[in-house]
Order: sequence, then C-alpha cells, then structure tokens
Amino acid sequence: MKKYSRITGTGSFLPPRRMSNSDMVDALQARGVETSDEWIVDRTGIRARHFVDDGVFSSDLGVEACKRALESAGRTAKEIDLIIVATSTPDMVFPSTACILQNKLGANGGAAFDVQAVCSGFIYALTIADAMIRTGAAQRALVVGAEVFSRILDFDDRTTCVLFGDGAGAVVLEASSTPGILSSDLHADGKHVDILCVPGHVAGGAILGDPLLKMDGQAVFKLAVGVLEEAALAVLDKAHRTAADIDWMIPHQANIRIIQSTARKLKVPMAKVVVTVDQHGNTSAASIPLALDTAVRSGKVKLGQTLLLEGVGGGFTWGAVLLNL
Repeated sequence: MKKYSRITGTGSFLPPRRMSNSDMVDALQARGVETSDEWIVDRTGIRARHFVDDGVFSSDLGVEACKRALESAGRTAKEIDLIIVATSTPDMVFPSTACILQNKLGANGGAAFDVQAVCSGFIYALTIADAMIRTGAAQRALVVGAEVFSRILDFDDRTTCVLFGDGAGAVVLEASSTPGILSSDLHADGKHVDILCVPGHVAGGAILGDPLLKMDGQAVFKLAVGVLEEAALAVLDKAHRTAADIDWMIPHQANIRIIQSTARKLKVPMAKVVVTVDQHGNTSAASIPLALDTAVRSGKVKLGQTLLLEGVGGGFTWGAVLLNL
C-alpha cells in the first residue's frame, strides 16, 4: 500500500508581551529613531508584534505550540517519533533546538533535528518530514517553526526592527493511506546571501562580525514576488492542479504588499488568502504554521480543503507545498 502523510493537528503560540505600532513608535522615539504607525502600516500591513521576555527561548515557544498541536490531533508526546524544528534563532549553538524541545515535551527517543532555511524553514521542514514518513523512516512527526527574532534586531534601524516578531507554530504530520501533502518544491540561490542576513558568528568566546539583521528591502521584495509565483505554479503542476483548485493560500507572513502581489500574479482573490501579518509581524519560520493554526481555529480553513503554503527567506531560499487538509 502506498504511504502518504497528512496534517492531523495544528498549534501556535505567541509570547504574551504584545507591542503595538504605537508601543514601537514610543520605544524607538526614545532612542531617537523616527517612525509612525502610518509609515509602518502603509509599507508592511503590520499593526502589532509579540516579543519574548528575558529567559524565554525558541524551544519554550515551540513547546507551547506543540502541546496545542498534539491536543488538536488527539495525540501524546510519546507517540511522536520525529521532531523537526525550523529556526534561525536557536537556543544554543548546539545541541539543536529540536533536541531541547523534545526533552521539554517529554517526547524523547525519536529523531530530532533543526532546519535552517530562515523564513522558508517551515516549508523545508514539512517537505523533509513528508519524505521521511513516505519512506517509513517515521510514522508521526511534529514539524515546528519557532523564532525569537527580537534578539537579532537592530533597534536603530527603523526599516527592519518594526517588521519582525517572536512566535511559534507547529503541526502533527502522520502517515496516512490517503494523500495529504500532494507536492512540494524547494529552491535556494546563495548568490543572494547579502540581501538578507545576520553576518556574525561566535569564535573564541566573542562575536565576530555583526550579530544583527541586515536587509535590502527592495531587493528582497523584487526577488520574493517572482520566486513565490514560480514555486506555486510548480507545485500545482506537479499535482496536476490549477490555481482555481486552491481553497486557501497561506503565504509566509512578511509583508502585505508581497502577499498581495503574489496573489495577484496567481489570480487568487485576497478573499482566499490567509493574512495574519497585521497581528504578529514577520515571525520567520513560525509565520506559516501560525497563520495556518489561526485560520483552522477560526473556522476559515476546514478539513478536506486544498491549501497552498509558500515561503521565501534569507539564503536566498524559497518553496511551496500543496496539500489536502
């Protein structure tokens, strides 16, 4: 019998400290950085983001999202035999955040590892988990996106610090006799490293380079819209579907302008696009599972519907997944 994988549960978590645009404006002006609510909303669509408190890490956010996903799926942590965490903000250099999360969750014993593809991380992780389940290497996985981007932001750079937030999202992916994940498409092009990066690392007990996020916003926007369209068309073609078959598009929640431009190119009406960027900003690898869980719990996204997930991030990486929920 041919084996497939299906999402059986979703979960998400945002840290309690919510920073509205007004809160951000006040904090930045205290540093001598000028911005406004109107400037942020007009360029990004973001109205708020959430930041962790001291002592809270990506694994902590991921654990809460996983607990909710497990509850949604009707599963326990001990039934999980694979954990993949997509993150650019790991708890430590090593071991992986997945191993730390696994222990906090009480799911010890199965494979656990991190995936680093920045904002495309969840798409990469979901594709890997699907492949492992199809080959029999795993039966039941937690696929997680978890980020604490607030710790790598330059709060003197108004063009980047207002964009990002902290959060986590997770899904339970299980072996199934009926197709769930229909197709996927992954890409990267390392020549674009410099347009979105954190060019620092640890050596000899010190940070070498710059440990804060750098972004060429115009270059990212131009590249993102093009590659997202290509990846979306690729997964539709692989699954012998068309854009008309999509019930919901759930894109990486980076910028409302990128989301709108991609939807327009695919001829997907915005009424069929899940948008949550206004409430949590760009949470990198966490943004797609966050948006998915929000849409499922609100009743928008329902069992049996066809979803297009897509993401683009530093690397430069991009990809898409087409699935039946």
